[in-house]
Amino acid sequence: MAGYNELKGLRVKYLSADPANPEDGQVWYNSTTGNLRVQGIGVAAWSSGSNLITPMSQGSGSGTQTSALLAGGYGTTVSSATEEYNGSGWSTGGTIGTARYLLGGAGTVTAGLIFGGYVSPNRKNETEEYDGTSWSEQNNLNTARGWIQGTGTQTAGLCVTGSTGGSPPATTAVEEYDGTSWTSGGAYPAERYSLSATGPQTAALGSGGRTGPSGASLDTNAEYDGSTWTAGGVLSTSRQQHTGSGTSTAGLFFGGLTGSPPYPISSATETYDGTSFSNTASMGTARRSLGGSVNGTNTSALAFGGEEPASSNKTEEYNFGSTTVTAAAWSSGGTMNTGRNAIGGTGTQTAALAYGGSPGGGYSGATETYDGSSFSEVNDMNTARGYVGSAGTQTAALAIGGLGPVRYANVESFDGSSWSEISDLNTLRSGTGAAGTSTSAVAFGGNPGSSPYYSVDTEEYNGSSWSEQNNLSTGRIAAVGSGTQTAALAAGGEISTGTSNATEEYDGTSWTAGGALITARYSAGPATAAPQTDSFIFGGSTPPATTATEAYDGTSWSTRPSLANVRRQAGGAGTSSAAVTFGGNSTPPTILSSSEEFNPETVAVNPASNLSVS
Repeated sequence: MAGYNELKGLRVKYLSADPANPEDGQVWYNSTTGNLRVQGIGVAAWSSGSNLITPMSQGSGSGTQTSALLAGGYGTTVSSATEEYNGSGWSTGGTIGTARYLLGGAGTVTAGLIFGGYVSPNRKNETEEYDGTSWSEQNNLNTARGWIQGTGTQTAGLCVTGSTGGSPPATTAVEEYDGTSWTSGGAYPAERYSLSATGPQTAALGSGGRTGPSGASLDTNAEYDGSTWTAGGVLSTSRQQHTGSGTSTAGLFFGGLTGSPPYPISSATETYDGTSFSNTASMGTARRSLGGSVNGTNTSALAFGGEEPASSNKTEEYNFGSTTVTAAAWSSGGTMNTGRNAIGGTGTQTAALAYGGSPGGGYSGATETYDGSSFSEVNDMNTARGYVGSAGTQTAALAIGGLGPVRYANVESFDGSSWSEISDLNTLRSGTGAAGTSTSAVAFGGNPGSSPYYSVDTEEYNGSSWSEQNNLSTGRIAAVGSGTQTAALAAGGEISTGTSNATEEYDGTSWTAGGALITARYSAGPATAAPQTDSFIFGGSTPPATTATEAYDGTSWSTRPSLANVRRQAGGAGTSSAAVTFGGNSTPPTILSSSEEFNPETVAVNPASNLSVS
């Protein structure tokens, strides 16, 4: 029998302690414990990612796990939308020229390619290229077709078979794209459509599919070398309308319809080593007609959208290796002593401050600190009120304006123990947005209680007094505020015509337009410690109340995992990687005392284990 050194080209190391960063599969002897040890080998798992903006199936998927593209598809209607995934969430991309579904795709977020597709009753031959911002028309496919999944890159794309609508409806035709035009490639071994394809143009893998409208799902596969297809291994589970990631010698396939009518929807996942398929971890949600990272690998893949059977917005990430990925998520935090909505909040996830608000009748001055585990009551504000602007930290906070029996210009400062009155705003108002610290703050917008009700006023605080500054572009109430006095953000809010998705950025002098929110809302919770270029908001009213969470990178907003509970008029604190929200109200209106904490995706190295020696 071959020894370890012959198999691996290495000898087992004799060490007095475990190595700091062992590689997957590394073996060593720990002389202190007397154990022969091996670093954990290959754990496979799917984990939840941030949802798509819009539930979508039958779209074009391409890219990798950390940079993916969805174009077209069918939600409740035929779509022309594009969504981009950055490894954390989805954002809105450019609109495709021809709305369609059951189309093929290839390439990346900054160099994408889509082709073919279907809009009842016609198959399409249109081709479009994406530059990361907009789509442009290119030379058409030679044969119009739908029910395809493409692969490859923008300059070396591959369109594999599909339905041409003829008799038989399936085709063996394969076309190759060189960045300018399409030419015929090697014919597929058999007529079929609704198959999956993955890999580069010269090392692609075609998988499964069917031959006719009511045909059984197939388990056969074929490998392409750039000119000829040859038979590959056989799937463990026959399937169609599935998707994949990887190459012809290291592939991954998941989801789809299996067997014969009524075609059960599958969550099964299989890996391919160039010879045979083997089952691996299943997706959390069974889906068909889903998008995938066809330019990814068999150890790092992405699945998104599809049908459950209704169109889905779910995203899942697949990882195989010596690490375990725990998805970003909201989880339950401590419970407030007094549930309230219209509440102020500031600080960090483990050192937050909640103050003011309405417990359901009248207004409160109650103040509570949060240590990441539990809330504790401290001294009340001097003036009971809700809808205050919030700035600062747990030990140095501001409560700005607000609403009680009347609207206030009052501002109070908290020192970690008690509140004291400081200089008033120049203009009384409630529902004002705010950002900054207790000695360098900015307040904007709000409701002054008289026409015009949607204020554009901006004021800065220098630690002593408030001064008028340049106005917001659009008057708004209950906008989200974050950042600093010289780099602040105002997002969403209620405006004279309804709910706003507009974002404005403040540079210490004037306001300019930023990227639009995906979900227009007001009275959302802000991560008040987050900077302008890494802002984070959650919940709010669209109306009605929502669970939607979004993050801002200084240019655009993208989705993040949703709150567990709908809530609006809640307090918020923290950053995009460690946020907390507390209180607020739900739908139907119920005053909440609960809190939720957001923590990002974590990656842990699987521990080494002992080997038995006989």
